[in-house]
Amino acid sequence: MLTDSTTAASAIFAANRARGSVTFDVHQVEGVTRRRHLHESGSLRVRFPSPEAEGLSAVFVNTAGGVAGGDRFDIDISTGAGSRLAVTTAAAEKIYRAQGPAAELNISLKAADGSHLAWLPQETILFDRARVSRRIDIEVAENASLLLCEIVVFGRVAMGERMLHGEFVDRWRLRRGGRLVFAETVRLADDIGEKLDRPAIAKSGVAVGTALIAPGDEALVERIREISESFGGEVGISAWNGFAMARFCAQDAARLRADMMAVLGRASGSALPRLWLN
Repeated sequence: MLTDSTTAASAIFAANRARGSVTFDVHQVEGVTRRRHLHESGSLRVRFPSPEAEGLSAVFVNTAGGVAGGDRFDIDISTGAGSRLAVTTAAAEKIYRAQGPAAELNISLKAADGSHLAWLPQETILFDRARVSRRIDIEVAENASLLLCEIVVFGRVAMGERMLHGEFVDRWRLRRGGRLVFAETVRLADDIGEKLDRPAIAKSGVAVGTALIAPGDEALVERIREISESFGGEVGISAWNGFAMARFCAQDAARLRADMMAVLGRASGSALPRLWLN
């Protein structure tokens, strides 16, 4: 039975959790991509730093300063026909220790006919005993293009930190032309440090990443494999169902970030967001 003091503490904890939501869409006007509708709430904000010749860039800012247990953030982005949008974050997102419920991150991305959507956030860093559940739902039209990457770092090695315990659940679903072409759910829980040490999981690596490229084919895979000797970590690339995917694993975040930048450079003729180059 819960005591009055326990109930009160739980209510205070719930009332102090961060909430953030951003929904926006872009469309093409006379050959130029422009923002159309935008709704922001809570501690999540998006900024559009500079006009570009044809496309548009968006930068997410979490004014809460990080993500803790019980927080929830929702993102919904749509690109209209023929538009071009590149999205990134102002800094790496930090997921702190959770003493109660896991943090929730829900991301919905939609790309209409002939549009290009690049989802390129900076790293997500998990601190020891962090708990987070992330869901990424992607819908792209048959003739739309997508460039998506995510990097997850299990502790800051340079600071002498490592994630030993916690929970990380990552659910991805990709639909192309209305058809489900990729579905995956990754779950690491409890003794995460020990699991990451296993050869079949990360072989003591502390940074993992995924790049998803649509459309993608064997020709793209071969172009990326041409630079394989320059990789500092392990990188695997394959193509099926009309898209390509690269998997990354490295001993530190900097090495994986360099590998990711090399792959994205080969996969797209567009420059990476300037924040990636700092």
